Amino acid sequence: MFTKTFTLDRHIEELRAELRGSADIDEAGCIKAELEAMLMMKDSPASEAEAEG
Repeated sequence: MFTKTFTLDRHIEELRAELRGSADIDEAGCIKAELEAMLMMKDSPASEAEAEG
């Protein structure tokens, strides 16, 4: 449980850092899309149940 949550949180933080440092608009769009997907995954009830189970 802790490892999966930590890994997801870590991935989100790394994507945020990449987004801040991105000078290419196309790359930033791809990073933003991936970040939004990770945030949705983190907030979904299914991911919480999976992390607990």
